[in-house]
Amino acid sequence: MFFLCVCVNSSEFASIDFSNILKSFLFKGRAFDITMLWIRWELLLMASICWQRGHTDNHGAKKSLGHVTVVIVGGTGDLARKYLWQGFFQLYADQVGKGHTFSFYGGALSTTEKGTPLLFDILKELACPAELSVERCALVKDQFLHLSKYHQLKTTEDYENLSQQIKQQLGQEGIIEAGRLFYLSVPAFAYADIAEKINNTCRPPSEAWLRVVLEKPFGHNLYSAQALDKKLSGQLKEEEMYRIDHYLGKQVVSKILPFRKENKKLLDPIWNKHHIERIEIVLKETLDAKGRIQFYDQYGVIRDVLQNHLTEVMTLMLMNLPANLSNSEEILQNKLNFLASLQHVDNSNAVVGQYQAYNGEVQEELNKTKDYFSLTPTFAGVVIHVDNAQYEGIPIFMTSGKALDERVSYARVLFKSNVFCVQDPNNVQCKSKQIIFYLGHGTLQYPAILLSKNLFKPELVSSGDWKEVTEYKDVNVLGLPLSDYYIQSPVTPREAYCELISHVFFGRKDSFISAEGLLASWEFWTPLLEGLSRVFPRVYPGGVDNGNLLNFQLKGHQVAFSHEAVVNVINPGAEDNFQVMQGKYRSSEMVSAWAQELVERLASDLLLAAEEAIREEGQFHLALSGGSSPVALLRALALNLYTFPWRNTHIWQVDERCVPHTESGSNFRSIHDLLLQHIRIPYFNIHPMPVHLTQRLCVEEDGGPTLYEKEIKKHVNGSSFHYILLGVGQDGHTASLFQDTKLENDEENLVILTESPNKPHQRMSLTFTAINRARRVGVLIMGKSKHELVSQLSRIKGESSKYPITKVQPKSGTLIWYIDYDALLG
Repeated sequence: MFFLCVCVNSSEFASIDFSNILKSFLFKGRAFDITMLWIRWELLLMASICWQRGHTDNHGAKKSLGHVTVVIVGGTGDLARKYLWQGFFQLYADQVGKGHTFSFYGGALSTTEKGTPLLFDILKELACPAELSVERCALVKDQFLHLSKYHQLKTTEDYENLSQQIKQQLGQEGIIEAGRLFYLSVPAFAYADIAEKINNTCRPPSEAWLRVVLEKPFGHNLYSAQALDKKLSGQLKEEEMYRIDHYLGKQVVSKILPFRKENKKLLDPIWNKHHIERIEIVLKETLDAKGRIQFYDQYGVIRDVLQNHLTEVMTLMLMNLPANLSNSEEILQNKLNFLASLQHVDNSNAVVGQYQAYNGEVQEELNKTKDYFSLTPTFAGVVIHVDNAQYEGIPIFMTSGKALDERVSYARVLFKSNVFCVQDPNNVQCKSKQIIFYLGHGTLQYPAILLSKNLFKPELVSSGDWKEVTEYKDVNVLGLPLSDYYIQSPVTPREAYCELISHVFFGRKDSFISAEGLLASWEFWTPLLEGLSRVFPRVYPGGVDNGNLLNFQLKGHQVAFSHEAVVNVINPGAEDNFQVMQGKYRSSEMVSAWAQELVERLASDLLLAAEEAIREEGQFHLALSGGSSPVALLRALALNLYTFPWRNTHIWQVDERCVPHTESGSNFRSIHDLLLQHIRIPYFNIHPMPVHLTQRLCVEEDGGPTLYEKEIKKHVNGSSFHYILLGVGQDGHTASLFQDTKLENDEENLVILTESPNKPHQRMSLTFTAINRARRVGVLIMGKSKHELVSQLSRIKGESSKYPITKVQPKSGTLIWYIDYDALLG
């Protein structure tokens, strides 16, 4: 085939009507002829070369910056079709003629014969970037099509062939290689295998870069994320991996830090607990999960949205501002510091729901039987608190869900109002004060940063590509009309994937997730996910019919739905007719009830015991055990019993794990987080066990048990606690007194070091001598998992070496068993 190239200057080239030329190659009313398509490609490519030569002659030769190879693994999938090819087309349109040359490969498991037409169907639908004229876009698009090929990527040999093809092309054209960009648009389970193939067969020469983009999810929890990171880090360097969260590419999200920086002088005085009332981070969807059930049922809303997208937004809003916004290492460190300051979250800090049709979709798409029920939440509301002086006490409401009433996403900072309006409540000073990072959709429809006019007038976040909006639509945004806000919005909307693909090309790591940041986020969310794995989500109808069913509220640090769900009770039994039952268990008093009523009864009994002790002696000495048993009680004491005499109460520990008190595994840390930080108790009334002395943990020579025993004798009359609260493990141990704990020579000791069969093995514990001197001992047993233990103990008379709890027999005090119906009835 012979082509005649007639080179023209740039002005002549610009005057050519390419749209008519293209139309001449189309058969009206018929499909493309593939031969004519290739002719069209070649003609336009030659025309482009001629134009570039003419352009170079006029403006001087541009230095070649080398060749970049882009490989989309999973290049014919849904994500690639919707976003990735458009993003790489935008990148090519931005970079063409600036020194780099490109080639693009769409890789998938299908053969070349099957994959090529699939890829062509995607490419022909690419939209022109807004900044290009029709003629210019037609040329650039045809260049892009010519540079894009399908390549089967299934076996190691396929990757070897791809690498050889790249080398052959570079050798033929005599150009150097700048780098290779692999975008893994495949399920996460395939990452490690593909990374190994890339590492072994497709690495570029040492002078060129390698960048591998990974799509979420990055693991299922902390442990799977650690395992995935270990596999990937064995094949790729951290600087070569770009873990993408497309929310970081959203224009508003990318401007959170610059907005805070530009307005630092005005924000600093009010960006703290004294002025901020609450923070809300919201992503609502109207769509359901239909068609994605195989993925979604494994992950649910918290893993899908909260752990990544919304956590990243929260971090950017509240982390310390870096001195240099372009320093990715400083940004990462500040993110890690903030994540480390988040308080522990568990079931009491969250509510979950599931739209009504979801379970039927699961049964259909996963081929489950009609009696199968999925516990995967499609809605979640979580309240998070920060453990630092700047944000202490500010609730962060984070929520997302499918099948809700509208599609909208935003992050809002609502400030406290210090104005009382006697008259004219519509005056601007009487209205809400808020800053909203509005990501899009909803009533506003476009991305924007909104700031109440009664706060201050902000600096323009970026003078080049952002503008101030002065024409207002007749809509309200979160309670205020648009005219009450200063509004900034991007001049030209850019899709998030386009932004992030550009950042990968330029090697910008600040818009991507680091390994440390990923694991820190999973470390925060995993305990909540584990706790919710057995929780039945509230069923909601979906859409506007949800009404107020999903509204949730904060009581202290606990979260609950604001309205009770309507439940039809079928065949109510006798147990529905009573709240609390009293009786005997192992010859001692027993109180039994459903879990909530049982905890309320125990808290009330503790209050009575405290009031009695304070009347008689002026103070109340309470010893609390660790583990899961007292968790619900501690919350009840902290949040509901406002009349409890904490000023005259001393808090002691029954047992402690040999870990620093600052670690989450510490029993004292649990007591602190669940109780102490929420009450007003004198500092000197708190008595943690001294497990960490001389920078060592539970070393016998340091004499920790002796020190604690001396403190008990100093403060507690006759070393007799007014109340000791115990739990029981499934093996029958109590406190940290296990079956093989050696106590033969410790009859007079009040505190000893013990060994646990579970990690951490070393413990410090009160002895049976100390426990049996107490005025009152309460044993709290809750949950169906303890039913077998409760049955076994009921059959044992007296002591049993197999069950240490049987050795709890107060000499002159009383023993009360608090057993919930789940543990008692099974």
